[in-house]
Amino acid sequence: MRDEKTLDTDREVRAIEDSVLYRLKYSMGKDWESATEHDVFKAVSLSVRDRVIDRMIETQRRFDERDPKRAYYLSIEYLIGRLLGNNLYNLGLYDLFRESLLDLGVVVEDVRELEDDAALGNGGLGRLAACMLDSMATLGMPGYGYGINYQFGLFRQEIRNGYQVERPDHWLGEESPWLIERPEEACVVPLYGEVSSRAAGSAEFRPLWRDWKVLIGVPHDMPIVGYGGETVNYLRLFSARSSDEFDMQIFNAGDYIKAVEQKVVSETVSKVLYPSDSVKAGRELRLIQEYFLVACALRDIVRRYQKRGDAMENFPKKVAIQMNDTHPALTVAEFMRILLDENGIPWDKAWEITTGTLAYTNHTLLPEALEKWPVPLLEQVLPRHLQIIYEINYRFLERIKSGWSRDVDRIRRISIVEENDPKTIRMANLAVIGSHSINGVSKLHSELLKTRVLPDFFELWPERFNNKTNGVTQRRWLLEANPGLASLLNKTIGDRWITDLEKIRALEIHARDEEFIRDFIYTKRYNKERLARIIMDTTRVAVDPDSIFDIHAKRIHEYKRQLLNVMHIIHDYFCVIRDGVEPRVKKTYIFSGKAAPGYWAAKQIIKLINNVAAVINRNPRVRDYIKVVFIPDYRVSLAEKIIPAADLSEQISCAGTEASGTGNMKFAMNGALTIGTLDGANIEIMEAVGRENIYVFGLTAEEIDEMRANRSYRPREYYERHPEIKRVLDALRDDTFCPNEPGLFEWIFRSILEEGDAYFHLADLPTYIETHDRATADFANSDLWYRKAILNVARIGRFSSDRTVSEYAREIWGVKAVH
Repeated sequence: MRDEKTLDTDREVRAIEDSVLYRLKYSMGKDWESATEHDVFKAVSLSVRDRVIDRMIETQRRFDERDPKRAYYLSIEYLIGRLLGNNLYNLGLYDLFRESLLDLGVVVEDVRELEDDAALGNGGLGRLAACMLDSMATLGMPGYGYGINYQFGLFRQEIRNGYQVERPDHWLGEESPWLIERPEEACVVPLYGEVSSRAAGSAEFRPLWRDWKVLIGVPHDMPIVGYGGETVNYLRLFSARSSDEFDMQIFNAGDYIKAVEQKVVSETVSKVLYPSDSVKAGRELRLIQEYFLVACALRDIVRRYQKRGDAMENFPKKVAIQMNDTHPALTVAEFMRILLDENGIPWDKAWEITTGTLAYTNHTLLPEALEKWPVPLLEQVLPRHLQIIYEINYRFLERIKSGWSRDVDRIRRISIVEENDPKTIRMANLAVIGSHSINGVSKLHSELLKTRVLPDFFELWPERFNNKTNGVTQRRWLLEANPGLASLLNKTIGDRWITDLEKIRALEIHARDEEFIRDFIYTKRYNKERLARIIMDTTRVAVDPDSIFDIHAKRIHEYKRQLLNVMHIIHDYFCVIRDGVEPRVKKTYIFSGKAAPGYWAAKQIIKLINNVAAVINRNPRVRDYIKVVFIPDYRVSLAEKIIPAADLSEQISCAGTEASGTGNMKFAMNGALTIGTLDGANIEIMEAVGRENIYVFGLTAEEIDEMRANRSYRPREYYERHPEIKRVLDALRDDTFCPNEPGLFEWIFRSILEEGDAYFHLADLPTYIETHDRATADFANSDLWYRKAILNVARIGRFSSDRTVSEYAREIWGVKAVH
């Protein structure tokens, strides 16, 4: 006789089957026999979405009853990835759906592979935002994301003849089953026009922004399911539409072509992530995108707040807004405009409300990455906002001069307006001045913000500065990405780590357990075999899962130093073919990542990686020892396959350049050992896992700052003093890796030796080589290596985004969980 639990499971399985078939029939007009693979994916997703929406409505009802303070996260990027598997895991329905679909003759894992990644971001900034939303929902917090519903993502990357080629990433070509359109909550976004003054009583005059052009922002909600399904928040994404009224006015005037053109231009705003800013039209579009995000988000947030009838003076008590980097920095000016122009609030009170509500997260240490907008462009596109920014700056500087400092150089540095030709608006300064909290994203980064990037502001407002080290969600990056390891953890220490990653420390006592080590090795081997198949399918290169998988997967950028990695690989290659060295272990060097379309040097580094791979992989003397591969089109769903397979994680940025990194956390969480500099969160990972369980090399940020200040770094001395360095650089100059394209990589030789080697490649290369040799020797000792790997997993607890979000909520937002 079957027990009650089994009968309940059977009923749930049947109910899921019925719901999938119902959705297939009534949402797509298909029966099971005529359905395509994508029909099945959509029917399954809609069946899951039905359950998600039930819980989302219940969540909002609970929040509305309690009326808690809410957090709103504004980001230009959200690297969400695929959602079907993530939602099934977080709802606790994965096994039930697997069983139901098997009854229908379908494998749930195959259905998941049919989903396109939600292409709403580029790299770490967007993936952090996605992790933050997951953690807010899992912790039961009323927290929401705001972004742009890009029709085309960054781009799909193809490799042709070694070069990156960008293809459109039309992820919304098939309507996403996860987006819920809310046309009734559309927002009006004014642009252009002019500012004049209007009478306000007998003597007072107030500015009037008039003769705008209008965009309409149509919201689409993407549900964000917290683990356990108790809380379902949402990410609200806005699509740009042209104004019906504006279009009809033109149309009725008889100019049909102009009406159509206006519609096309308007809707371009949400077409593509990061349009090229190398020409004026591209810069203008990027500025409009940033304002479109800010205007839609604030209009929506204020509307929700005012719906409850609360006075605007109490806004900071109920609302916290986090600006994720400088892209949403116009929030400062737009919120002031709403308070001043639309609500008639006096300046000082409006400023108190604005700074009490807004907080700013800085994500960069590179001066060139701190956004600036030309004043003429702002004057053209957002004339009222420029006026407000000038007034903010004037009042701020007058306060500074009267009470803090009359140092002309200091005043020039902290001014929002940079006196160039033309003048520019420093968006970081605007964000800092308009916020009550400024945070970095790792301990080192936050200290460098105080001492290098924003020292004058830190001296002025030390109490506003704080650190919030980044984290990643273990639900996506361990439970979902590495089910073999997750299952082993659950069997060994229980499953509490899924919602409290600090509980994973219970694994430490198993680091010398032979049976556990054997099972751990088995899961790693499975993941490596899976990645080897992907490499064969995408690159036609056969790699050995018994080799050390040395992986460098991240955005391609000079400061992230993929070039340093390639230099070491060339050194390795020469050791075999010229010096007759036989490597202790086989090595597979794996790269993946995209270069920005307009970033010539980064795209050339991709070409170099592929050319070096072609030479090494063809050479009969070395190909049995070393393989080099570049896996194209790095994205979340690919990262979920790459990261669990890594043995060695390359985190080798020039010290003092990486704000934090989150890839370093994901790799360590999945049992990879880190080789890295003391940069970003690498330092905190080293402190957590133990210096003996990480491979550290290279100069520190302080040493590099000192060498820059003293101008004591002379790369040519390294070139002349180290024969192994000299032959690597000579190979880049003498066409060893580009025989059919002479001179292709000579620019690297010149950049390093004649233009100063901005990212200290040669200074760090000798210790990088030595540290690699040590890591390789350890890998040859299987017991030692996997003991270190297990300790990395066991000690990674503090790098959960749950901890990060809890710190934001407690120390910046004043937001609490609502259960």
